[in-house]
Amino acid sequence: MVALQVLLVIGGLFLTLLILMHKAQGGGISDMFGGSVSSTMGGSSVAERNLNRITISVALVWFVCIVGLGLIERFAG
Repeated sequence: MVALQVLLVIGGLFLTLLILMHKAQGGGISDMFGGSVSSTMGGSSVAERNLNRITISVALVWFVCIVGLGLIERFAG
């Protein structure tokens, strides 16, 4: 249970970082943290696709941790 909680916190922080690294689509919060600068430096579509895949993978792990913790809480007594 502790391992799932630790994985949930680390995954949440990493997921936040990955979301902020995405290329800005319309002047969102990523522009505040230099999103426009990074999009001019390396706007490769392959890099963006890989970033999308990594983000989705981390989000799935994060979701599985939440469901796992919920099931443990429900059936642990």
